[in-house]
Amino acid sequence: MHARIAAVATAFAIGLVTPASAQTELQWWHARAGELGQKLEKLATDFNETQKEFKVVPVYKGTYPEVMTGAIAAFRAKQPPHIIQVFEVGTATMMAAKGAVYPMYELMKDAGQAFEPGSYLPAVVGYYTDTQGNMLSFPFNSSTPVLYYNKDLFKKAGLDPNSPPKTWPEMGTAGAKLQAAGVPCGFTTEWRSWINVENLSAWHNVSIATQANGFGGLDTELKINGPVQTKHLGQLADWQKTKLFDYGGRLASAEPKFYSSECGMILASSATRLGIISNLKSEVGITMMPYWPDVQGAPQNSIIGGATLWVLKGHSAQEYKGVAKFFGYLSKPEVQAWWHQQTGYLPITQAAYELSHQQGFYEKNPGTEVSIKQMTLHPPTENSKGLRLGNFVQIRNLIEEEMEPALQGKKSAKDALDSAVTRGNDLLRQFQRANM
Repeated sequence: MHARIAAVATAFAIGLVTPASAQTELQWWHARAGELGQKLEKLATDFNETQKEFKVVPVYKGTYPEVMTGAIAAFRAKQPPHIIQVFEVGTATMMAAKGAVYPMYELMKDAGQAFEPGSYLPAVVGYYTDTQGNMLSFPFNSSTPVLYYNKDLFKKAGLDPNSPPKTWPEMGTAGAKLQAAGVPCGFTTEWRSWINVENLSAWHNVSIATQANGFGGLDTELKINGPVQTKHLGQLADWQKTKLFDYGGRLASAEPKFYSSECGMILASSATRLGIISNLKSEVGITMMPYWPDVQGAPQNSIIGGATLWVLKGHSAQEYKGVAKFFGYLSKPEVQAWWHQQTGYLPITQAAYELSHQQGFYEKNPGTEVSIKQMTLHPPTENSKGLRLGNFVQIRNLIEEEMEPALQGKKSAKDALDSAVTRGNDLLRQFQRANM
């Protein structure tokens, strides 16, 4: 009896006990605000309406790094949420947190929930599986960078709105024509490291790091200061002088420059489409990222961003049964097709992709299939599978720190990237020592 009272008291202390007739609440911490946050909340609401046993409660916790930091603190305080949304560069850190994480493949098996790993798109799930091919987290919102362009501004500049730039030299030409027509800025970019370092490298089939970008082991070193990356950053810095390219800040803070037609083009996540069609009054075009034509084999394939859903330990089997049931619901073709079509995130299953085709979504919405075609343009290589680097949340921040003075003309592109490699390798060694 005493043990039972203690168990109830502990559960009540972390807010998980409700009257017997009430639904079991499942806390889902996430990082999606605005329009995307509203779509996410609808997924939870729709699931809750399909059954009466469980209630998924989405809780916005700020940016991706803030969600991770908050979840770690909550786990240490023995008050963890059930599900957390972790961006792709947090994968290695979550994999190393074995005592805190309930791997997805084990969860689904233990809960008796139907789960077919082969039904998920290989380009998506490869990022989140261990060396035995087991899925560790649920691939919820996966995206990849694409090029958006303002068709009305293209027409104003005498550019063909149906023939967007394919290469970086063509970006320069188009940007100059836009400026000549009175557009202040040719193009901008969000998520500079993800797009202009990580995806740039994969798109040109050059290494981000040794050991197959970290998939081969913890003793990896950065290689983002090679000729392709250095040339690219140097060109952006040169274009910044005339605002043919205009730096708009970190993360997604450059988006208003495109929404307001200050810039005629933007390199952004495929999931930015929802914000663009909600905010841009002009017709928008979507095409693949540009590439440097003098790099042999380019373009290769892009890599994913976005996030997956990780499950934290510390809850009852009954609660995990609800989490597994929710993941099963999210995997349904009709649910995934809706999420993909509404947001611009990739469909995580082949069935959802095929259903979107059958529904005529890509025909009615030109450009919305670009992200999938770009991800699957060629079979991925060791250089273009993705990256799995420890402490990469911090490493990405310092890459951004080094890129900024280069864009401001205060540092050469080579010096900036060399410094990012040196500083980043220090963080990689720290992670290696902590996980040996």
